Amino acid sequence: MVLLSLIATHTDVDLETVARLSAGASEVPSSLVESGTAVTGSVVLATCNRLEVYCETKSDDDVEAARSAVVAEISRLSGMSEDQVSRSFATNTGESVAQHLFAVGAGLDSAVVGEREIAGQVRRALIEAQESGTVSGGLSRLFQTASRTAKDVGAMTALGKRGLSIVSVALGLATDLSEDTDWSKKSVVVFGTGAYAGATMALLKDRGCTDISVYSSSNRAESFAASRGGRPLTRKSLPDALTNADVVIGCSGSDSQVSADDVRRVRAAAGKPLIIIDLALTHDFDPAVREIDGVELITLESVRLAAPAEQAESLKQASSIVAEAARNFSKQQLSREMDSAIIALRRHTLNVLESELEKVRSQHGCSGAAEEVEFAMRRMVKQLLHVPTVRARELAASGQQEDYIRGLEALYGITVDRADTAGNATPAAPSPAAETDAEDAGRNEPRSA
Repeated sequence: MVLLSLIATHTDVDLETVARLSAGASEVPSSLVESGTAVTGSVVLATCNRLEVYCETKSDDDVEAARSAVVAEISRLSGMSEDQVSRSFATNTGESVAQHLFAVGAGLDSAVVGEREIAGQVRRALIEAQESGTVSGGLSRLFQTASRTAKDVGAMTALGKRGLSIVSVALGLATDLSEDTDWSKKSVVVFGTGAYAGATMALLKDRGCTDISVYSSSNRAESFAASRGGRPLTRKSLPDALTNADVVIGCSGSDSQVSADDVRRVRAAAGKPLIIIDLALTHDFDPAVREIDGVELITLESVRLAAPAEQAESLKQASSIVAEAARNFSKQQLSREMDSAIIALRRHTLNVLESELEKVRSQHGCSGAAEEVEFAMRRMVKQLLHVPTVRARELAASGQQEDYIRGLEALYGITVDRADTAGNATPAAPSPAAETDAEDAGRNEPRSA
């Protein structure tokens, strides 16, 4: 089992490129797994400022083919050339996969360092992959460990205790730009009904805002407002709400962008300034709205530049927790893979042993001599398996587990069942230590004749 990830984030590429890459991202895992390529499992993490594709393959030899398959699929869905897509993604393999995802889940790689919203997005990415049937055992363990690591960072450090998020920083900027900083007097229109819209509603209420309207181009505003408060808007009532609004917040990322001309038209008779907060990766509002008199535009880039730096000591502690978790995860994965190899070798050897013992029994029956021969042969096999078992652990620790597995195939014709390692449908086999204990318990003395 080998994990790899393709990463495009706000730190390496512009948000417009991230938005283009993300087109149809939800279809990527199913397409990859169903295509019969080198990818045996896939999970996509897509947020307002990142697209990350996580994959599992059977061996190191499949990594490049898996990466090519991801690039080709995203190129097909986004309309970008494969060269553009390839250049936009950084690729992680080995321990770097866990190191990066754990840092992301803990908020260390966010525009607002320490934000807690991303941990929920990591959990949802796994749930969606589970529901669509694209997650593999290795990826499931990876994402579950990322969630646990995020909780550890939140519990053991001061990082993010101020409750900062992309939404809270954006609202802070809006407060700074307002002539009247009292949110209880503001009329707000929220575009969208997703996770960011929900977080926005909660933070607006925390600031005392009660005049909140919600618009959804997909007609989900009524159900959303019913569960979270606010007033649902229709296409007919939207223009009047925009005319009277003090703040408009875009969280939908829908295909229908509000143009500068539309804003200019509905605001002609407003007689007061307007702040537009556009948190959608694909932009709910034409960036040209910033050229309209009396309109201020806050974007994700504005949030990134305004986000405060966390204390150096908190960052150091959090980074240490993430690094340790990544090391432990990688060790556990190597151990699982080598367990499968060791079990395969033991099964092969014990099958040969049982075959030979059957010959002894058929020739000598249950005589004392036959019992002595069986006892001696079992002790010999146990000794023969000791060194290969120790070497398996040593090679795994140095990252040479593939050499060991190839050696089993070359010398004994043993094919290691990677399904056990990946945690798919194959039942888990007992550990080598458990098998040894069971044998020793019943076989360390010759049976009486």
